[in-house]
Amino acid sequence: MTVVDEVVVKRLGRMEYAAAFESMRAFTARRDEATADELWLLEHPPVYTLGQAAPAREVANGIPVERSDRGGDITYHGPGQVVLYALVDLARRGIKVKRFVWLLEQAVIDLIGPRGARRLGAPGVYVEGAKIAALGIRVRQGRAYHGLSLNVDMDLSPFSAIDPCGYPGLAVTQLRDLGLAETVESAGEKLARHLVDRIQHA
Repeated sequence: MTVVDEVVVKRLGRMEYAAAFESMRAFTARRDEATADELWLLEHPPVYTLGQAAPAREVANGIPVERSDRGGDITYHGPGQVVLYALVDLARRGIKVKRFVWLLEQAVIDLIGPRGARRLGAPGVYVEGAKIAALGIRVRQGRAYHGLSLNVDMDLSPFSAIDPCGYPGLAVTQLRDLGLAETVESAGEKLARHLVDRIQHA
């Protein structure tokens, strides 16, 4: 297997958002043609994150709000949600950005089955109109970072304090509510396997 084919999966446990963000930026800045792509699986303590073009805001429930450089608007991360950061050299693999977004979404659909659906103009994965996975990436010099978050078994109430991904009244759901008995760890492992397969066969 060449470095182009290889995808390294790292399991990082629970990590503060700011630390993960800086680690992704540092990895992307120092990587070169010989650096294997990596998927990072982790959870964040409760935090709202804002995409680079999202308007600044505060949330009255005391959960911190942090600025990011990904695309998209505001979303929530917290325990019981698996976060998958995909640090992938798209240029080396010949994958266009829109195709990469499709691959990320498809990995979630591969996990949850035919109930999962896309919504035109609104990246992520939905089940009967409720969002179950949020997606936001950044690409620098052909190399992607950030990725997606999948609600597994969590307290969804912090989503009610925001307009998720900038959409007022958007409902959210999770694997538990679909009758899928997954842990963050098991869902993360399956999600990573699906994404590795999709990337390697893109």
